[in-house]
Amino acid sequence: MVSVDNTLDLLHNERRRYTLYYLQEQDGAVHIDDVVEAVAEMEADAAETKSDGDLEDIELSLYHHHLPKTQPLEFIYYNKDEQTIQLTDESTKFDMLLTVAKVLEQPNDQ
Repeated sequence: MVSVDNTLDLLHNERRRYTLYYLQEQDGAVHIDDVVEAVAEMEADAAETKSDGDLEDIELSLYHHHLPKTQPLEFIYYNKDEQTIQLTDESTKFDMLLTVAKVLEQPNDQ
């Protein structure tokens, strides 16, 4: 069983939330490169600015910081060998929290 603290810690970081929002919209595993591009777009929309180093920065932070945090959680599967990540079928309760976070984070005009 996943603790509430671990789940909320996962949602605490904007980049991880963006990653999870993207994964929630996908049917199955996606390559990390696709995740990096999606997160870069979401971050650019949020900040309205984008630098050339964004993709590399996002990729490095996902590989070395954010994805390792998902390892103990049963509703996220990260395959290091294939460089894919996906939400699992065990994510029903987590999906509810993720949906609430996404709604709260959306600008009022959407």
